[in-house]
Amino acid sequence: MIPKNRAPTTPGEVLLEEFLKPLGITQVALAEKMGVPIQRVNTLINGKRAVSAETALLLSEVFDTTPEFWMNLQASHDLWQARDAMRARGHRKVRPVVRRSA
Repeated sequence: MIPKNRAPTTPGEVLLEEFLKPLGITQVALAEKMGVPIQRVNTLINGKRAVSAETALLLSEVFDTTPEFWMNLQASHDLWQARDAMRARGHRKVRPVVRRSA
């Protein structure tokens, strides 16, 4: 579920607060374990990079999660950002072409 009144937590913040800090892993150590440049991890944590499918796969291997966990965090954040931008532009809801049956 996407929160309406605040942006969802970014995947980078979840990575930092729920994985790296509790496990005592540095960004450098994570980057080495993933086989990626430190900048890739750092920009993700700082919210300047989105989680790609490849990064989701790597993170899932390192932390024994699913890639879907990381992709869902990113999708929730992206959808919230898009909805917020549409709202700011004054987008109004439209009626669906096909109504759902009750």
